Amino acid sequence: MPLPSANASPPTVLVVMGVSGSGKTTIATLLAKKLGWTYRDGDEFHPPANVEKMQGGVPLTDEDRWPWLKAIAAFIDDELKHRTKTIVTCSALKRRYRDIIVDGRTGVRLVYLRGDKTLLETRLKRRHGHFMPSSLLQSQFDALEEPGSDENPLTVSVEGTPDQIVDEIMERLGLSPSK
Repeated sequence: MPLPSANASPPTVLVVMGVSGSGKTTIATLLAKKLGWTYRDGDEFHPPANVEKMQGGVPLTDEDRWPWLKAIAAFIDDELKHRTKTIVTCSALKRRYRDIIVDGRTGVRLVYLRGDKTLLETRLKRRHGHFMPSSLLQSQFDALEEPGSDENPLTVSVEGTPDQIVDEIMERLGLSPSK
């Protein structure tokens, strides 16, 4: 993948996306720390009813997701308005979801964490204290519409270590660590 051109402006909001277990929280947290940016977990924007459904092993419907996605979009708009450099996680599995949170917003860039189902399933089974059970992973892969080139995603494999993944993201986006 080519590095950004000298004329390209680096993003000010990164949306770290992918299915459950892809490392969104781990990567976004580490990336925010290295860059000195604000970080928000997209799960914080879920209404309690959504969390309850997922804890019960029930996949969310599009109707369940609309208020959640609109809340993330409003947060991103506020961050852009205040010129706050921010990273937010969101599964953003379908194009129509990404259209709500990213489309038309200058300075927002998708970072798609792509991983093999077997690897991610292993990670989910080791994870404790999260409301998303590994049993819902297949439903996420079924719903996943990988971002197209017209969405200008930065697609990164999750097979490396978190530090390797974060370093690759920073290099490919032309972002420097905070001092």
